[in-house]
Amino acid sequence: MLGWRLIISAILIPLLIGIFYLDARSGESALFLLLFAEILAIRSVWECADLVRDRSKRLQLPAMFSCAAAIVFAGWIPHLTGAASDTGDLNFVALIYAFTVMLLCASEAARFRGPGGNIESLGTEILIVSYVGVLLAVTTQLRWIAGHEAGYLVLGSLLICAKGGDIGAYTLGRLFGTTKLAPNLSPGKTQEGAVGAVVGAGLCGWLWLEFATPFFNADWAPPAWYWAVLYGCVIGVVGLIGDLCESFLKRDAGKKDSAQLFPGFGGLLDMLDSVMYAGPAAYLLWKVLPLATWLN
Repeated sequence: MLGWRLIISAILIPLLIGIFYLDARSGESALFLLLFAEILAIRSVWECADLVRDRSKRLQLPAMFSCAAAIVFAGWIPHLTGAASDTGDLNFVALIYAFTVMLLCASEAARFRGPGGNIESLGTEILIVSYVGVLLAVTTQLRWIAGHEAGYLVLGSLLICAKGGDIGAYTLGRLFGTTKLAPNLSPGKTQEGAVGAVVGAGLCGWLWLEFATPFFNADWAPPAWYWAVLYGCVIGVVGLIGDLCESFLKRDAGKKDSAQLFPGFGGLLDMLDSVMYAGPAAYLLWKVLPLATWLN
């Protein structure tokens, strides 16, 4: 299993870096990231729908694909039309999300033939589209929230902190873990591992923002260390909750993994859970904390 993890990581990490490099050079429009995000959205919707296929057989997959993709695309509308603010814009995301809920409701009403399972199907569709589309749409706005030139400093901070939290949780959990954190959701997670998630994410937050900031631009000053640590710790906590929430979806569906896409990792959702869930928290923190010193 460890061998498969190393092989898959050796393939995925350079591929991800390559996509981000091309996108960073493409300018504010971020078209490479848009294509990548749409692929993630469609695949994630499919995995969510597959988790509940045994209890919700009437899901409208094409409509769900379209709705999630539209919500993600909505985040690009201001940047493609030249109407964007300097630090991101969620107005179109909220508007398109409202229309997707209206569309799904109208579509289920049109398919109604009698009582039984209709509301459940509609609720499942809206949940999946919201979980995937909205979380991805807000997360991808990090590409612009501190100015488009700092897009991958910001996105990198989320990825590094979330995955640093995962590593910290695994390490301390394996070394010292004795007290279960949420045995009904994830039997392997411990309270000691949760502490490791916070410590690991906080340390990664400081290291990344301290050393990566001048790498992106020599004139940019890193934020104060305590703001960087606070940012990382919050991402660690929220990422851990996101991991547990995805475990909730899988356990309630009676599944161990969201899919069998990557040997040793499971499905795409198993890899994105902490990152995608922590994305809105990162967006808020970059709004309210003095992290982007170059904008002050």
